[in-house]
Amino acid sequence: MTGIARFRALLVAGVAVALLGGLALVSAPLSHRTGTLPPDQAQTSSAPSQAAIAPPASMRTDAVQALLHGRADAIKRRDEKAFLAGLDPQADPGFVKAQLTMFTNLAGVPLREWDYTLVPQRSLDSAVLPGVRGAEELWAPEIQLVYALQGSDVAATQRPMGYLLVKRAGTWYLRSDNDLAGVGRKTWRGPWDFGPCAAVATGRGLVVYHPARKEMADRIATELDSAVRAVSDVWGAGWPEQVVVLLPDTPEEMRALVGPNFPVDAVVAVSVADRVDTDKHTAEGQRVVMSPATADTLSVAALKIVLRHEITHIAARGYTVDGSPMWLLEGFADYVGYRESGIPLSQAAPDLNAQMITRGPPDRLPTDEEFRGSGHTLDLAYQQSLSVARYVADKFGEAKLLELYHTLARSGRAGATEIDKLLQSVVGLNREQFVAGWQEYLRETLG
Repeated sequence: MTGIARFRALLVAGVAVALLGGLALVSAPLSHRTGTLPPDQAQTSSAPSQAAIAPPASMRTDAVQALLHGRADAIKRRDEKAFLAGLDPQADPGFVKAQLTMFTNLAGVPLREWDYTLVPQRSLDSAVLPGVRGAEELWAPEIQLVYALQGSDVAATQRPMGYLLVKRAGTWYLRSDNDLAGVGRKTWRGPWDFGPCAAVATGRGLVVYHPARKEMADRIATELDSAVRAVSDVWGAGWPEQVVVLLPDTPEEMRALVGPNFPVDAVVAVSVADRVDTDKHTAEGQRVVMSPATADTLSVAALKIVLRHEITHIAARGYTVDGSPMWLLEGFADYVGYRESGIPLSQAAPDLNAQMITRGPPDRLPTDEEFRGSGHTLDLAYQQSLSVARYVADKFGEAKLLELYHTLARSGRAGATEIDKLLQSVVGLNREQFVAGWQEYLRETLG
């Protein structure tokens, strides 16, 4: 029991963080540990100060798009000379060194696609751009990296790049990727910005890691396909059934991958996505990010549970509206995580078991606020949600649990009356009756 309690205290799973504009925005299912930041507040260019002397905008756009396509092509062909040729010859040496390091680090990443899109209409006002000696012209349009990993990304995803471009002697170059951070244009950093990357492919996914974490990567690769199958056994096959797992080396790298305000030191794993469309039931750039501090200490059983939990959120994300009840979203993911573990509820939920002995069953479902808490409050919320999911599956059948997820996960921030109606439509009970049935189930199971 001690090992399971320790595992539950460490596990903070089921975070869907949509990264837009380089900043963390909460998506579904919500995390109790993630911060919400405003999107990129880039200004649209309106100043004509350079228009009088600059060539037609279409020529500039074409020239810069050619620069970006050449950069992408050099990365894919592993042409270092061509890659460096796209950098400003007068750029800061530290920037050039970092770019060359990134180019080298990408060698071990199996890319299916790598390119850049340019949105001239969303350019920063020239007045906010830094001064650059000898520049004929400066430009900072919106630029997105478009990339996909071979054999695991069904669709390409996009990430913001805060590039500053400079024109010298009639030629456009990439000047910097961090000079615009102070005016709202941040560059997304991938694993390749933090160290050499390697990858191990499985039938159902890809594990991207740095050399120091090869042992953990191999452990995850061994479990990944069976975890995907276990999730599909419950959720069904209506999702891509491909998962990318990232293994950052440091808390700094993990923050870059999951959001700057995320308390990475307190988690085991996080599932993230770039863009989610619940109308089309799609999500781009989904990743499971494993903690550099705690994930390596997981036992075989705990690793299986963590992967199944996180992959459940990946499978369900396109069907999960922001604000839906956390007790169901997290409870369902935990249900799938523990489903084949053989671990009884008394061990999977030790705090809830102790509460049953001393005070009896809870008198209400856990609130979303409790999932954003910490310590005992947080652990108890997760354990209660697991027990609710098991109650539904044991008393009404696993198919009803899945139906309940689909019904409530599209409800968003529904009020108590609406939740009552939705519960009644699936299991024939309103909230009061549902809680009473859950209490009786806990007395039978833990009492």
